[in-house]
Amino acid sequence: MGRAVLGLDRIAALIVGFVLLVVGLAAAAWGADLLTRVWPSAPEQLALRTISNAFSMTWWSWAAGIAGAICILLALWWLLAHLPRRGVGTLSLPGSGKNGRLSVDPAGAASTATDVLAEAPGVRSASSRVLRDRGELVVDVKATIEPSADLRSVVEATDEVTADLAQVLGRDDARARIQLGVARRGRQQSRVR
Repeated sequence: MGRAVLGLDRIAALIVGFVLLVVGLAAAAWGADLLTRVWPSAPEQLALRTISNAFSMTWWSWAAGIAGAICILLALWWLLAHLPRRGVGTLSLPGSGKNGRLSVDPAGAASTATDVLAEAPGVRSASSRVLRDRGELVVDVKATIEPSADLRSVVEATDEVTADLAQVLGRDDARARIQLGVARRGRQQSRVR
């Protein structure tokens, strides 16, 4: 979901909230016979004859059909605009110019980084995904470490992996987020006889 959609959401929520507030206050004031103080020509009763007359007109079915189709299209656009699209495709690297384009697939770089991290002592497994988060490229790495792992060596391995990843991606907007989780049980080492 982009910034334009978020901005539109906020504006729409503000307008709908304001309209609901005004209608709610007007209904409460009308029910308590206080509406005539603010609006002297407020009706005592609602006459719905003009609305029911509009329903019987020949143009009503066309207008309702067109309004329904517009509402359906707007609803579909709204739903599609709110689908999470945080995945990242191929990225341009610095040095791209008129003579050619340098690009990198960040998913491949992230996969290699997790493979390297998974081979570090004390790390049981690692996985990664590449996404856009608040305008920045984020390589989200989740690693499971052994309960008996040396945290200093694990932190050193993560620092090396993030430095290598930043060098491979070569972008100022690239960030790495590494989450370490400790396995509940240590692995059973097989006994050699």
